[in-house]
Amino acid sequence: MNLHEYQGKELLSRFGVKIQRGYVAKNMDEAVEAYQKITAESGSPLALVKAQIHAGGRGKGGGVKLAKNLEELKTNAGNIIGMMLKTPQTPGGMNGEGKLVRQVLIAEDVYIPEFDQCNEIYMSILTDREKQCNVIVYSTEGGMDIETVAEETPHLVHKEYIDPALGIQGFETRKIAFNLGLSGAAYKNMTKFVANLYKAFVESDCTMLEINPVLVNGHGEIVAVDCKTTIDGNALFRHKDIAAWHDPSEEDATELEAKEFGLNYVNLDGNVGCMVNGAGLAMATMDIIKLSGGSPANFLDVGGTADATRVENAFRIILKDPNVKAILINIFGGIVRCDRVAQGVVDAYNNIGNINVPIIVRLQGTNADVAKKIIDDSGLKVKSAILLQEAADLVADVLK
Repeated sequence: MNLHEYQGKELLSRFGVKIQRGYVAKNMDEAVEAYQKITAESGSPLALVKAQIHAGGRGKGGGVKLAKNLEELKTNAGNIIGMMLKTPQTPGGMNGEGKLVRQVLIAEDVYIPEFDQCNEIYMSILTDREKQCNVIVYSTEGGMDIETVAEETPHLVHKEYIDPALGIQGFETRKIAFNLGLSGAAYKNMTKFVANLYKAFVESDCTMLEINPVLVNGHGEIVAVDCKTTIDGNALFRHKDIAAWHDPSEEDATELEAKEFGLNYVNLDGNVGCMVNGAGLAMATMDIIKLSGGSPANFLDVGGTADATRVENAFRIILKDPNVKAILINIFGGIVRCDRVAQGVVDAYNNIGNINVPIIVRLQGTNADVAKKIIDDSGLKVKSAILLQEAADLVADVLK
């Protein structure tokens, strides 16, 4: 589950991480009230207006603006709230439709004017599954796309692997501060910052925690100016308060509908709809579709109870995508009997009606022979297959 910037910062503050303070606003009145609060607390007339969407690169699309006074605050907030913000990370990138901005964060200006320069650092924590460790990725080139930094100046990107059984050690936080070229108060504060950040990552069951930039101001203070956070959805039962932060408006509407039906669905940009039971089989199905010249339009796992109702709901979800030119149903009958799935396909086809998309069905496992006969005798425009490659070849034929 993705969090908004302001939610991620709230999470960090619980673990002693110093953050850029701010208040969320959904309309102009709330924005003005938030501006008055934050400027009174900071003692400065400067404040930032930051669009709150689940995507990075907001500044590139005009989603982050500095306001020097109340009038500029009103102008910036008025322009950003309600805009369709396009960033490199929104669907379709800078040339796509963008995302609707429903709220903004009115944040304090944490840059100290009497100092000529404040250091900006990139820092993120992820899990490296190959090494079976958590990894802290950091660089002195904060405020930039880390991908660009890694490509053009890879020597400026550092990684510190943390043994999850031992947790982060003092020598590791000191090594990070040293590699960042810090000294004095900044060095000492960075070691605490990294330790607290890692604690937030582990205890909140994060899968990704990215701060770009981390600010080192002229007083040697370390401040999280931004925060991009992803929480492991399988661990949300342990974090009821974090689960309550879920923002359905930021998610794909079709994926939300599928979730209500108990379907595991992820929308993709291909032309072949997939209906499969089991995540591993689903991945293999998507691979063979790609190898056969097609492109998967979705990941859809109907689970082990693929009854008629679930199959029908899966059909309706897949058919919502106008890019789908064919549907491949690939079911292994272990827990679920293939004949029940086959009957579900036939019933769903009849109930929905007017399905103009070719359907290929491969059912293997318990009662597979009975299932094939049900499909073949249905009189529907459904093709059956036995081998997975055979099914993929049928998909390739109907796409020609």
